[in-house]
Amino acid sequence: MLNIIKSILSVFIAITFSFAAVAQQKTMPIKFKDFVFKDVMLQKNILYKQDPAPGIKQKYYRFDFYEPAADSTPLRPLIVWMHGGGFKFGNKKSTGTPVWSKTFARRGYVCAAINYRLSKKHPLKNITDLVNGCADAIEDAQEAVAFFKQHYKQFRIDTNYIILAGNSAGGMIALQAVYSSPAEMIKLASSANAVNPANYVYNPQHITAIVSCWGAIFDTTWLQNTMVPIVSVHGSKDRVVPIDHKNPALYGSLAIHRVADSLHIPNQLKIFEGYGHELQKHFNPIFAGGKAKKRWLEAGNFIAGFLYQQLFMVK
Repeated sequence: MLNIIKSILSVFIAITFSFAAVAQQKTMPIKFKDFVFKDVMLQKNILYKQDPAPGIKQKYYRFDFYEPAADSTPLRPLIVWMHGGGFKFGNKKSTGTPVWSKTFARRGYVCAAINYRLSKKHPLKNITDLVNGCADAIEDAQEAVAFFKQHYKQFRIDTNYIILAGNSAGGMIALQAVYSSPAEMIKLASSANAVNPANYVYNPQHITAIVSCWGAIFDTTWLQNTMVPIVSVHGSKDRVVPIDHKNPALYGSLAIHRVADSLHIPNQLKIFEGYGHELQKHFNPIFAGGKAKKRWLEAGNFIAGFLYQQLFMVK
């Protein structure tokens, strides 16, 4: 009888430990997908371009660098985050940029939130100014990527994994930087001299993926130029950057998703039904509010899942 009881207890203990192991395995955070680091280290106001052209302020070439604290990984994937603001306003501390930079650093990425030149003209009203503003910002983003490739040892960056990401104008920069070309940008603008090809060099620089939060592309036919994965987030009632194609100059995330699917470009789109620009109920460029920030975090979870699946999951 005693032996039977011992046998039953042994089986019970074994089953208990098995369930505990399975439960632990299910809840174990996954690097680059879940939060695996508690704290983040931040270096502020580092220059990625030392010699700006005459008349251009150095502040446009600064970045904040976020990295997971106590991380011993020799080389880490990099996300270059670019703020919104219609190419007229904003900086590396605007809206969701610090939120995503911190949370993705906690997942194991290093994140560079960059400034870029802002337009002195009227990009929110004039297509030529909009294209020029975007072209200048693309050049700056490319400068930043070149800087990180050159200084990858200092910042411990794995140059095989460089992701361009941004919201609104920042998402537009990411998309155009990879999928457009100087000739296409010039043709789009209203005059032949609208974009100076000497200052805008088509060079995707081996970008691994694009993150576009309520961004847009000027022409969906440009998606034929390459096959870089795209993850998009957009509010269904965005009146600033429409989710589809109501503004003749912009194709939003839904149009991009539709064409990318037809071209077999890896992509995913998350739509926040009933929300507008910056995932706000009623867009306010100055104050977002706590509920919008929660939606930014939800968007971040979706983005992280896509990037993990595309870049790090063993297939």
